[in-house]
Amino acid sequence: MRGTSRIILARAFVALCFAINVSILFQSRRSVLVAVVMRFAFCLTVLLAAGSLLAEEEEKLVENHFVQTTDGIKIHCLEKGRGRSILFVPGWTMPAEIWAPQINHFKQAYRVIAMDPRCQGESSQTKTDFDPGARARDIKAVVDKLKLAPVALVGWSSAVNEIASYVDQFGTATIRGIVFVDGIAGIDLPSGTKAEDLPFLAMMRKDRETFADKFVRGLFKKPQSEPYFKRITAASLRTPTEAAYALSVASTKTDNRAALSKIDKPTLIIRATIPESAAIEMQKKIKNAKVETFTDAGHALFVDDPVKFNSLLDYFLTEVAY
Repeated sequence: MRGTSRIILARAFVALCFAINVSILFQSRRSVLVAVVMRFAFCLTVLLAAGSLLAEEEEKLVENHFVQTTDGIKIHCLEKGRGRSILFVPGWTMPAEIWAPQINHFKQAYRVIAMDPRCQGESSQTKTDFDPGARARDIKAVVDKLKLAPVALVGWSSAVNEIASYVDQFGTATIRGIVFVDGIAGIDLPSGTKAEDLPFLAMMRKDRETFADKFVRGLFKKPQSEPYFKRITAASLRTPTEAAYALSVASTKTDNRAALSKIDKPTLIIRATIPESAAIEMQKKIKNAKVETFTDAGHALFVDDPVKFNSLLDYFLTEVAY
């Protein structure tokens, strides 16, 4: 029974209790006193039971899974809803919960899963295999073990590279559609520049907490609450500094742009902060891919403007992918 039904049931019991209490007013004074106490105890028991059922029902709406990969890593996933599957993959050091505006929106019509990639959120930490290829294999483990295929894959930031690697390794048989969110599948660094020497990484290693605070705040263009900033920053800090460094270096060094031409499923590219030229380059490699631009949102555009983002994704899923 769904939460709405539980609420209706609880209200019905309350109405019943009220009706019974009214009826006892026509009894004798002594019997009235006894009856009131008994009816009060009965109604309290009913309300507590109904409240417990409601709490249980609400808890069931949020499921936590741990999927074990072939190399022993436990990948944490959040799940809500039933129906056709959508898997959301966050970017560098970000937790699954950052997709909350999408989870709560799409749970009404879809089976929605958001994962913590390895070394992020509640997933296992590791000292090796930080590259997009390994993380793509984690995505495949989630798809297979939770039986999500055919699934719509939505990847943000560095997860764009990881989904491109997924296609390169496993093809598109398990995929219904792909949404790339403000990320790229590869980059050409300026001559003489090494991925290990990018300035922001030196800043991160010097003072991780200060860096994390500025990094998280910089993801957004629209105001967010202070508790929200602190929660997402704390989640980002769950990725150890050296793991965060290794993840960034591995992603920057990995070029999966050639794999984009292997995509033969409906694809939507949504950009806000990456250069328009980068989005167009991706579009040219993917048959029939569409590009959408957010002009008034930060890198975390799906949080800054969830209404627009969810509407775009709704259309993509209903009219294109499914």
